[in-house]
Amino acid sequence: MTSSLLASSVDAASAAPTGGVAPRKPGGIRRRDRLIGLLAVLPALLIVVGFMAFPVAFALFISFTKTNGLKFEWRWFDNYIALLTDPIVHQVFLTNLKFLISVPLVIFAALIVSVLLFERVRGWKYFRVIFFLPNVLSVAVIGIMFRNAFGYYGGVNQALGLFGIEPVQFFTNGSTAIAIIIVALVWAGFGYQALLLLAGLTSINPAVFEAAAIDGAGWWQRLWYITLPNIRRVLGFVFIINVLYTFSSLFGFVFVMTAGGPGFDTTTIDYLVYLTAFSSTNLGSGAALAVILFLFIGILTVIQNRVFKLGKED
Repeated sequence: MTSSLLASSVDAASAAPTGGVAPRKPGGIRRRDRLIGLLAVLPALLIVVGFMAFPVAFALFISFTKTNGLKFEWRWFDNYIALLTDPIVHQVFLTNLKFLISVPLVIFAALIVSVLLFERVRGWKYFRVIFFLPNVLSVAVIGIMFRNAFGYYGGVNQALGLFGIEPVQFFTNGSTAIAIIIVALVWAGFGYQALLLLAGLTSINPAVFEAAAIDGAGWWQRLWYITLPNIRRVLGFVFIINVLYTFSSLFGFVFVMTAGGPGFDTTTIDYLVYLTAFSSTNLGSGAALAVILFLFIGILTVIQNRVFKLGKED
């Protein structure tokens, strides 16, 4: 009897609030923290809404009109129908698909560099800076560098002249011009992709490599059966952002190096948006093409996420 009373007293004492103050409910603390977090991000949210959401909504509005920025004539879906049946848009889309060749090239180069950096070859810290350096340069600078290097009087033709080869007009042929832009894309982007892959490599438990080496696995076997499967998600992410980049961010390279020529042979969809909206002063048609590009990129992203299953845990 005495022991049961003593246990009841201890339980009551432990349950009683210290100093007569009622304990805070966990739900109240979570609500307060959530409110503080919302207030903290509110200024950034207002900036995003003001500088991104409103222009996107306005572009969607003018895509249904014919306008020069001052006068608006409602056209409903005429802009979209005209663009979807325009042979130039079809040609430009096919041209944009050619730039997808850069995706496996840049990933392959980035994978080699990231593995070598992960293995810490001699001078790996020095090479890490060198490989990332092109990513620091602006697109305009890179474009001018390659345009001058492959120009008629550029360094490449001068090097060919040493072997008795006549100068080549690289930018008067669509195929060679696209090839040069692809080389510029690979050179400019593989360093950043290598750092992303290197981050994935460093997350692998070193004990896995040690166990594989003890079991007699060679370097190529460790690469194929351990390294690549463990960075599958990072590889998928790198692949997705590179595919999206080729459809939405080639404007700078094309504008500086070829201006879309010869003809429309190197014109990309994002560059055609610029030509349609500002060169022909038809902002509505350009906005409609931008909306089509936005929808295409969104659908492409969903498909790639499902293919690589980035949203699922291994």
